[in-house]
Amino acid sequence: MDMHTVVVGTSGTSAEDVVAVARGGARVELAGEAVEAVATARRVIDDLAAKPEPVYGVSTGFGALAVRHISPELRAQLQRNIVRSHAAGMGPRVEREVVRALMFLRLKTLASGHTGVRPVVVETMAALLNAGITPVVHEYGSLGCSGDLAPLSHCALALMGEGDAEGPDGEVRPAAELLAAHGIEPVELREKEGLALLNGTDGMLGMLVMACADLARLYTVADVTAALSLEALLGTDRVLAPELHAIRPHPGQAASADNMLRVLAGSGLTGHHQDDAPRVQDAYSIRCAPQVAGAGRDTLAHACLVADRELASAVDNPVVLADGRVESNGNFHGAPVAYVLDFLAVAAADLASIAERRTDRLLDKNRSHGLPPFLAGDPGVDSGLMIAQYTQAALVSELKRLAVPASVDSIPSSAMQEDHVSMGWSAARKLRTVVDNLTRVLAIELVAAARAVELREGLVPAPATRAVLAAVRRAGVEGPGGDRYLAPDLAAAEAFVRSGGLAEAVESVTGPLA
Repeated sequence: MDMHTVVVGTSGTSAEDVVAVARGGARVELAGEAVEAVATARRVIDDLAAKPEPVYGVSTGFGALAVRHISPELRAQLQRNIVRSHAAGMGPRVEREVVRALMFLRLKTLASGHTGVRPVVVETMAALLNAGITPVVHEYGSLGCSGDLAPLSHCALALMGEGDAEGPDGEVRPAAELLAAHGIEPVELREKEGLALLNGTDGMLGMLVMACADLARLYTVADVTAALSLEALLGTDRVLAPELHAIRPHPGQAASADNMLRVLAGSGLTGHHQDDAPRVQDAYSIRCAPQVAGAGRDTLAHACLVADRELASAVDNPVVLADGRVESNGNFHGAPVAYVLDFLAVAAADLASIAERRTDRLLDKNRSHGLPPFLAGDPGVDSGLMIAQYTQAALVSELKRLAVPASVDSIPSSAMQEDHVSMGWSAARKLRTVVDNLTRVLAIELVAAARAVELREGLVPAPATRAVLAAVRRAGVEGPGGDRYLAPDLAAAEAFVRSGGLAEAVESVTGPLA
């Protein structure tokens, strides 16, 4: 199989596959075992549908309306109706990558053989992904229980040839037109299928997986910018010694300290902390950088563990078990995902906070150990990076607000049948903003630290730092000098960080960092 195809089997999927489909446009292919498992589970549902006894989701209504037994001639209408009525989202469109992740993860669960849909349903969902058809999903509508109902309903609507979707050309058109243009037949849903398409935590999980990938990169970036700030402030790297971190054995802390030490190897700036005025120790924002970033790394590791468990799960209600039983359950509750989404927002906000404190220290002539005020070319005439720090502070303040957990909230719904909900979708949506703003905060620290290192005339920075300086200048961020229109420099730095260019520049000298 070529590297651009992801095979969907019965046993879950990987984070790498989610990112490949969501962001890389990878094609999906259903394994033969998955199609067979789907068909086997469907036979169980067909048998139950033929019996007079009511079975939730097969021959009953849903939620608080589950007490009504639905006659056979109304069941197709029931499945259509649940999709149409639940497609009640509002607000801005959700990003294409989020919708593709959501659809792929729902496909993963449908292919598990635990949901009872027909093979045509999974085949049609795979066809939509491969055609680049992305249903229009809205920002608001999910309480995270029973899963991401409204977002998944908008996706199911497109499978039925209803609602709107974005084509591979980026144009939004009626889903029916897009399906016809790609030779895809709309699905006429049967017993259980509407419910199976809606009842999962796929949206919040997709956003968690992508946030984990992004934050793994940003924690490396934060170690690099912290190292550059330490160097620019003529700090000591002795606090990064591995034996110091071994006696407090948090793995993330050790990894961050090692990254910083490798970036600073061969620096002619470190260790000059006694030259201008006696300093017994560097400030916390410098000295404790590995402890703060390391705690975030360990939080990220826990979030990735939760994501991996969810990726191996089949979330639906009711489910078809291997022995043929069809059982109701509560696995659709988003609490496990919602908690770690909130944990990541807290850790990222704190990482941004400590980065802003280092930036402020670089700009303050009373604490920067010989650097010009605000790193300005001609202080007084020039303001230097003064307002860049204002922007950074505004971002950090916003991050602190976004760190307030969503998962501690719950609003009862469905006539008190769904009387405790996870708010995991909301936690995921705000985490996406957190990741974007953390990227900007670190980009500003990079701009300040790079300029400060260059202003240390007569001292030779570390080889890795020199590689960063060269790369960041090539990326369009100008060096020290008089005031100029600053927003393009900050935008170029953000793009440089976001693209992975910073890590690439450093690792060309250090080798792979954690």
